[in-house]
Amino acid sequence: MIHLVTAYHPATRVLAFLLVSVALLNGGCRLGKPASGPPADKELQRFASLLTGSFSSEKQAQRDSTYFSISLVMSRIWEDRTDAIWLYVEQAMATTPAKPYRQRVYKLEHPGPDRFTSEIFTLKNPEAFIGLQQDAAKQALLTTEDIQLKDGCTVIMTESGGVYKGGTVEDHCPSDLRGATYATTKITLKKGLLVSWDQGFDATGRQVWGATEGGYEFVSQ
Repeated sequence: MIHLVTAYHPATRVLAFLLVSVALLNGGCRLGKPASGPPADKELQRFASLLTGSFSSEKQAQRDSTYFSISLVMSRIWEDRTDAIWLYVEQAMATTPAKPYRQRVYKLEHPGPDRFTSEIFTLKNPEAFIGLQQDAAKQALLTTEDIQLKDGCTVIMTESGGVYKGGTVEDHCPSDLRGATYATTKITLKKGLLVSWDQGFDATGRQVWGATEGGYEFVSQ
């Protein structure tokens, strides 16, 4: 905290000015926008930057009709927090971007030299936050009380040569969608491209939903 000296002696006023100037140089970020995410971890910042933005699978859908044209938007939230980097995620059919069928919050961390994780959270009231990435009021309202961790669904990735690869662990991510008992996610991420392959399996290991030939190719817009 900066304590201003209010005495009128000239020497005292000069000293006060110098103290304030030094404080602003050393901690000026407190007066403006907080530093983004864990500020010292440049590798985590780089990983997050590849995930942040607008993506589309339109090119893949044009090439292969078994894939839909999907819009994917991931934006930074809670940028003053230093425990991790947090993203808000919306996924929707390209024809109905205002009606997302999936909304998530990702918590990005860097637990090892070439190891990165993304914990997945659902929203307790997703409808209330549709379009958050373009709505400052909704961004201000969203708190950790509004989200819930999807146990077992953390995505674990390793980096090599600027390419990040990984996914969920075996059958640890539960799912009850379309008769599934668990879901898997496989991810490949590099500059300008995110390949995401989500699949659901029943208790016998038979696939019951998701692409069968490969992941969705989301190109950065």
